[in-house]
Amino acid sequence: MGLTAKIRTRDGWAVSHAVVTVTDMTGTQVLRAEADAEGAVRDTTELRPGAYTVIVTAVGYAPAASSAIVTASGRAEVGTVTLARQGGTELPPPGPWTIDPAHSSVGAVAQHLGISSVHGRFTEFSGLVEIAPDDVTKSRVEAVIRAASIDTGNGMRDTHLKSADFLDVERFPDITFRSTGVAEAGRDRWTVHGELGLHGVVRPVDLDLSYLGTGADPWGGTRAAFKATTELRREDFAMNYNQVLQAGIAAIGTTLRVELDIQAVQGDSLPAV
Repeated sequence: MGLTAKIRTRDGWAVSHAVVTVTDMTGTQVLRAEADAEGAVRDTTELRPGAYTVIVTAVGYAPAASSAIVTASGRAEVGTVTLARQGGTELPPPGPWTIDPAHSSVGAVAQHLGISSVHGRFTEFSGLVEIAPDDVTKSRVEAVIRAASIDTGNGMRDTHLKSADFLDVERFPDITFRSTGVAEAGRDRWTVHGELGLHGVVRPVDLDLSYLGTGADPWGGTRAAFKATTELRREDFAMNYNQVLQAGIAAIGTTLRVELDIQAVQGDSLPAV
């Protein structure tokens, strides 16, 4: 007898300490129970046979309501109740998530000769994502990229990019990003406000972030995936070098499109793989 239920997020994560309230057809509360750490509710309160309304609430999530029928045995099996983040947006479960550079990419695209693009990537970087427990807009991101790890597939070009004309890696070995706020931009989409330190200049930069979901990995961990983009103006970071060719065409575009594909492992360190 009693009520059983499982409370989950859209990704299948347990919503611990969700509150389940049951009312009869007159609106009178007949049962109130709290989910355990596994998101399970097992209450032995005897209920009379009939129709009831089940309301599930949890901090940071939109309430969910459903109907339940209590049988002659006095049992109500609600099944799995899925809660959506407040406002319809999603992020991984709260806590630290460590960026895995082996399964992530930090890339940049620049226009070349006005007709094509040059793609580059940084091969050495690290970072931490901290998902706030009660108010996800207070979540934060910090990352460090080694400027000298730039790779465009051309050694001569990479050497030039590392020089004082561009990244000047001897004077400014690290590119840094530190978030200053997170704002909802739609379902599974966020704007991450932050400060980017590049070439000795620190400027505000917004990342357009998409959360792609979570899942188990082969090494016993749990991963979350994100994709983010932004556009930078080289002159904003004191990188003004250019070569003007015939007809006034610049060899290299003045803007850079930054493209991030990120996998983060739950916890504040990476597992051995």
